[in-house]
Amino acid sequence: MSFRRKLLAVFALTVFLSVGAVSWLVLALTRNAFEKTEDQRTAALVTHFQREFSRHGEDVARQVGAIAASDAVNRMATALHGTSSDTTADSAEYFELAKSMAEAHQLDFLEFLNGHGTIISSAQWPAKFGYADTGFESLSALSGQSAFLKREELQDSTALGLFAVQAIGESEHAVYVSGGRRLDKNFLSGLDLPADMRVLLYQNRSDHFSPASLLDPSATGNGVDAARPAEKFAPLIEAVRHHNQETTGILAWSSDPADEEVFHAIPLRGAGKSKDDPLLAILLVGNSRRSYAELKRRIRASGLLVGGGGILLAILLSSWAAGRVTRPVEQLARAAQNVASGHWDTRVEIHGSDEVAQLAESFNRMTEELLAQRERLVQTERVAAWRELARRLAHELKNPLFPLQLTVENLMRARTHSPEQFDEVFRESATTLLAEISNLKSVIGRFSEFSKMPHPQFERLQVNEILRGVVKLFQAQLQAPGREPISCRLELDENLGTIAADPDLLHRALSNLVLNAMDAMPKGGRLTLRTRRDDGKVMIEVADTGSGLTSEECERIFTPYYTSKQYGTGLGLAIVQSVVSDHGGRISVRSEPGRGTTLVIELSDNLEALQKLPAAQNAGDNAGQFSG
Repeated sequence: MSFRRKLLAVFALTVFLSVGAVSWLVLALTRNAFEKTEDQRTAALVTHFQREFSRHGEDVARQVGAIAASDAVNRMATALHGTSSDTTADSAEYFELAKSMAEAHQLDFLEFLNGHGTIISSAQWPAKFGYADTGFESLSALSGQSAFLKREELQDSTALGLFAVQAIGESEHAVYVSGGRRLDKNFLSGLDLPADMRVLLYQNRSDHFSPASLLDPSATGNGVDAARPAEKFAPLIEAVRHHNQETTGILAWSSDPADEEVFHAIPLRGAGKSKDDPLLAILLVGNSRRSYAELKRRIRASGLLVGGGGILLAILLSSWAAGRVTRPVEQLARAAQNVASGHWDTRVEIHGSDEVAQLAESFNRMTEELLAQRERLVQTERVAAWRELARRLAHELKNPLFPLQLTVENLMRARTHSPEQFDEVFRESATTLLAEISNLKSVIGRFSEFSKMPHPQFERLQVNEILRGVVKLFQAQLQAPGREPISCRLELDENLGTIAADPDLLHRALSNLVLNAMDAMPKGGRLTLRTRRDDGKVMIEVADTGSGLTSEECERIFTPYYTSKQYGTGLGLAIVQSVVSDHGGRISVRSEPGRGTTLVIELSDNLEALQKLPAAQNAGDNAGQFSG
């Protein structure tokens, strides 16, 4: 991946993560704020219900007190107080009194009871006349207290009501007035609720959940809401029963989160209002999550819109910024590649004064210094080469010149002092002169040959066949009498294939390496010639078991005129390196003192040269020559 794409990806990812983090934070804060507001509204509704409950209870207590203070009820109490015989017979005349008084004071429930709890008159169930009311444990304890919840037994069902008890008179002959109003849909509908909140009442009549016991003032018709079935409340009701405390839960009416409601279930108990009292009902205060779901949906949509726009803007801005940042960097990269390719006069345009511009300016200064240093280096190398050439020539020419000088001096002395011996001295001196002149011609020939190396003439050839020819050439010298034998081993890859090369130059280069290896093993040893393929290239190895080379010798072994031999010119391996270089390859050396030396030639297939050659061209038509 390019630097520009990486920079673009970083910019886009940064914007995406930033927008995502902001959206998540807004959603989290919104959820917390909504939950807090929801709790506050639920608490406010519960407080409102308790206030309405207390207000209705006070009204019930006030109506019951008014009934207890009426003349008709006081006359009944006085009449019953003065009798000691059968109370039921004495109170028969008051059979209809409770019903008329309940209608007059707008009470749903009204009963008159004596001190033993026997019903004197009942408005809701007249047939209970003369029976004991088992719904009260102690009428005297409830008399004058605040209103309380009580489940009232009716003729065909039960009803939940808000009751108050008031006593008339004192002692066991007191008459008690018990009155109340239904806690039903009408009561719940009378609560002033916000538009997105509602309240339901579940009458706890049995140990199992019963949909018929759920009072929902928002339901129409027969009280059944198909969209919000009562069975959904069963887990919440069972949780209140099981834990015996207030519980909160979320009810999902459909797959749409906007239809969800949060319900706060509040247990309602009897007169004692403690956890030990029976659970008479459960108040369900519901709060719609539609506003939260819509707000969440809007935030998500806004986040996606802002995120998409931000990412698009980030792509545009990052493309522009990446272009401004990476364009100079790319120019510097291309300029560095040009310098690496040998174009040292490459320059980079400078725009602005930022760090990239400073880098470009430094690059230009570097190339200028490189050019100057290269010129100085070339001049230095030329001077050093000429000096080395002059030194080597002086050294090579000095050796035969000294015998020539001695020979000429001997001739002059013989002519002057021994004329009679001059002919004999002349013949001997002439032989010496001719030998040393031949030696001078040989030295000059070798230097001349190095100065005009022939260019390779590429042909299709098999490297293995070249190596076999070299071994055949030196086979006699490997086993020559008078010297220790040298064994030769060929490890050739038969699947090597063909390459494009100059067969004569390659043959003579390999011959030079074999000859050097033989010279490195005066006491005998093993010569190994090896070929192989490595990463598409042809590898040729010439290894010996001689004395090896030091690291310093390995570094200088291919330097012209450097030699470790007594009579060598130092041009053999330099010429081999030149031949390998002309073939587009490279040569390297691996050696350690006492562990032999391995010279490795790495050649390419030269496919471009092969494409230019005719298919039937042989690998033996080259006339280029050199000697090492």
